[in-house]
Amino acid sequence: MKSRPARERSGVIPRRPSRRQIIQGGLAVAGMAAASPLLAGCRKSGTPAGGNQLKIGFVSPRTGATAGFGEPDGYVLELARKALAAGLAIGGKQYEVVVVEKDSQSNPQRSAQVANELITGDGVDLMLTTSTPETVNPVSDACEAAGVPCISTVVPWEAWYFGRGGKPGAPSPFKFTYHFCFGVEQFANAYTHLWPQIETNKKLGVMWPNDADGNAIRQNLGPLLAKAGYTVVDPGAYTDGTNDYSSMIARLKSEQCEIFNAFPIPPDFATFWQQAAQQSYKPKIAQIAKTGLFPSQVEALGDIGVGIAGGCYWSPTWPYRSPLTNVSSQELGDGYQKSSGKQWNQQLGPSLALFDAAAAALRATANPKDKAALARAIATLEVDTPIGHLAWGKGPVANVVATPIVGGQWVAAAGGPYKLEFAICENSSDPKVPIAAKLHAYA
Repeated sequence: MKSRPARERSGVIPRRPSRRQIIQGGLAVAGMAAASPLLAGCRKSGTPAGGNQLKIGFVSPRTGATAGFGEPDGYVLELARKALAAGLAIGGKQYEVVVVEKDSQSNPQRSAQVANELITGDGVDLMLTTSTPETVNPVSDACEAAGVPCISTVVPWEAWYFGRGGKPGAPSPFKFTYHFCFGVEQFANAYTHLWPQIETNKKLGVMWPNDADGNAIRQNLGPLLAKAGYTVVDPGAYTDGTNDYSSMIARLKSEQCEIFNAFPIPPDFATFWQQAAQQSYKPKIAQIAKTGLFPSQVEALGDIGVGIAGGCYWSPTWPYRSPLTNVSSQELGDGYQKSSGKQWNQQLGPSLALFDAAAAALRATANPKDKAALARAIATLEVDTPIGHLAWGKGPVANVVATPIVGGQWVAAAGGPYKLEFAICENSSDPKVPIAAKLHAYA
């Protein structure tokens, strides 16, 4: 049996096998795992365990261009495994639970590869995946093709649904894949409530790439912003990994775009923003999405990162709790900071919400080993999570729950161990989230 990286090890709930099971399995390590919770937690994901074991796959970008999204996932997995240590009682039967994690490396090909490894090699009963189309869409496609239930998040739902072949007004082509995330309507609400806090000429320069996110935003968000009275100046779709943005910056300067909006992968924005500073493009509002979400990304920009506006889909001030772990949003953020020594990261909320949804879906199924029945249970599932209440089957399209995103700004911290803090400036998508400040001009 090949050894596996620690990052991809499975978390296994200890269960004492009989002497006969150990002999039949031919694996002395099974007996060691039963005697030692530590060894049980490190048991290989391929270990046979009969019909009383449920396997949950988890795929996120722990390395690569979008690794900021995966930064807190180790802590979330620790919380989830601890909460699942006693297993799940379903239909009068007790199941042990294994969580098998994989790193997508922020690469679509790698995402599809590890998804298929989890499906065919590990035999997962349920897949969870998060963070950007580059990871989530290939994993979702692999699950749909194999008939494995999958719950995903943190991809604008239009990029997930339409980007995978869904058609407006047509029945859903998906039977096994389900999603929860904000969409362009939530972005439009946030922007049109946030931007009027500063007087501008309402000319909006955009940096929207030629990828699943960029194309969905261009097709759906652009018209909403134009309808709200903003003049959209779009220099055109660019290729991820572009190194020279001089012509794009020159266009935005010549058009006097006092508002800037971008949906790039993090390395591309860092390159663009440094070149913009060198070429003296400083809009009054710099509204960033897909990057600029996390403290590490903004701090890496230095002084030119302070004042950037961003979207927020979870923070420790969210007034919600995880039913699986019984951890509040504030406790989730505080616990991560204490455990990691790093500032809270908004990915904590939706990543833990995946496990709340997973546990609720498994419990809602008479036989959680029946993949078709499990998928049907997700289709009408309702569950509370750290990001709020999720209810599938109510739109905006089948398979999708639209969740809030609110607007705010990165400002210099008033004190404490961190350089920056994110101040929430509007809450149009969820009035229960408290507002902390008013937007200030970037330039």
